[in-house]
Amino acid sequence: FGQSCLMARRLVEAGTRFVTVHYDCCDGYGWDSHVHSDDVKNHLLPTFDQALAALLIDLKERGLLDETLVVALGEMGRTPQPTPRWGRGHWSTLFPAVLAGAGIRAGSTFGASDRDAAYPIDHPVSPEMLAATIYQALGIDPELRVRDAEGREVAIVDGAAPVAGLFG
Repeated sequence: FGQSCLMARRLVEAGTRFVTVHYDCCDGYGWDSHVHSDDVKNHLLPTFDQALAALLIDLKERGLLDETLVVALGEMGRTPQPTPRWGRGHWSTLFPAVLAGAGIRAGSTFGASDRDAAYPIDHPVSPEMLAATIYQALGIDPELRVRDAEGREVAIVDGAAPVAGLFG
């Protein structure tokens, strides 16, 4: 994963406009922690944290972070209550996301969950709002409409506005 982040930085430096770094099942470990969270705790989170931090520092030191949006997220969160071995099921009500660069206010946390980390209680953000925020940070009007295969106009984001509180 670290090597992939380094390659992503090099691609951005070379002018590539969109880069995806996928992190799953490295060395036989997986994020799907239904039975236990040992892989996540002992292998995936430490390497993810180290590589993401290094990427952000690297982009900042090279003057690229102000014009580069970094988004790190999964497709869903995990159940608030663990199994006896700290396994977790899928939980689509909350999911973590990290956004950095491209005008996103640094060093802040946005929103909050209830005490069980089950439901949002402060500034809930829908996937559509996240998409609108990403488009805005990339300089794409979230109100943009494009034509589908039949020539009909469709919105790139359906009925959501960017999260203004994320921009500094």
